[in-house]
Amino acid sequence: MARPPSPRQLPPALLLLLLPLLLRAGYYLPTEGRLMNSCLQARRKCQANPTCNATYHYLSSCASSRSIPSPAEEPSVPKDCMEAAQQLRNSSLMSCTCHRRMKNQATCLDIYWTVHPARSLDWDRCLKFAILCTFNEKCDRLRKAYGEACSGSRCQRHNCQGQLRAFFEKAPEPQAQGLLFCPCAPTDQGCGQRRRNTIAPSCVLPSEATNCLELRQQCLSQPLCRSRLADFQTHCHPMDVLGTCATEHSRCLQAYMGLIGTAMTPNFVSNVSASIALSCTCRGSGNLQEECEQLEESFSRNPCLAEAIAAKMRFHSQLFSQDQGGADSAFSVMEHQNKNPALRPQPWVPSLFSCTLMLVLHPSLW
Repeated sequence: MARPPSPRQLPPALLLLLLPLLLRAGYYLPTEGRLMNSCLQARRKCQANPTCNATYHYLSSCASSRSIPSPAEEPSVPKDCMEAAQQLRNSSLMSCTCHRRMKNQATCLDIYWTVHPARSLDWDRCLKFAILCTFNEKCDRLRKAYGEACSGSRCQRHNCQGQLRAFFEKAPEPQAQGLLFCPCAPTDQGCGQRRRNTIAPSCVLPSEATNCLELRQQCLSQPLCRSRLADFQTHCHPMDVLGTCATEHSRCLQAYMGLIGTAMTPNFVSNVSASIALSCTCRGSGNLQEECEQLEESFSRNPCLAEAIAAKMRFHSQLFSQDQGGADSAFSVMEHQNKNPALRPQPWVPSLFSCTLMLVLHPSLW
């Protein structure tokens, strides 16, 4: 029987995910010098750059002067400190990692929290993903563009829809999915409201619910919407009540996001629910009532879509429940997967290395 590969033979992205399993199995944890972009290494690189070093020292003074808010106060980070952190967005410090049992762990964690001032606050996960978006230049620029087009008195539905499509087409997928599928506790209405408002529903959705069949007819009359709806019907087609999709969960989520900014834009039904629905009704459908309900339920009662979203939310929840310093490493893995299709989740196939890889490749973790 072939022996499983040693930790040194694993791809870097896979090794990051496997570290907790390898430790439990008794593997030797690499020293700081062998870790991929540890915060200690990143700090030394920063010290060699006068601009980076000065910015880091400024952030360090922000951390030392930060006070703990009272329960009645909203936690916050001074604007100048956030701007200083943004200046380091292209530095290796922003993607540095720390790991349990590493040498000089306390120093490593101190560096990590110095360059991530917002992450030390007790904010909900949707707000944390919004902060992550601001640290990515492309995500931040595209989000501001649709925010301006879809806000208040400036709202012009057609323009808002176009900017929303541009965001979900061009923004890095990990950040876009983090904003759209951020996990919220059922009792956290503030988090749920932020998640539901991600697509600017007050502007992009019709003010009065139209008939779902009329909404579909509008969509079919527009080549782009017609194509996006066909993608959704293909990739989010449920094969059983357990949530198995005709293709893959990742393809279903991409097809779902493709509908945002079209006549068939779906959204979360409320601030306390992760259920999805179209902004339409089947009242007045006459003898087409059953057809209308089938269309509406392809969103609201679709086990494939529901499980794809739930799995993604579970994965996003893990990003902020790992050890300190783990969020960035997991987020880097997400970005690496987005660039390399070979590292994206694939259907489970048993292998000789299945015992070690099961927790990594199991669909529920994605």
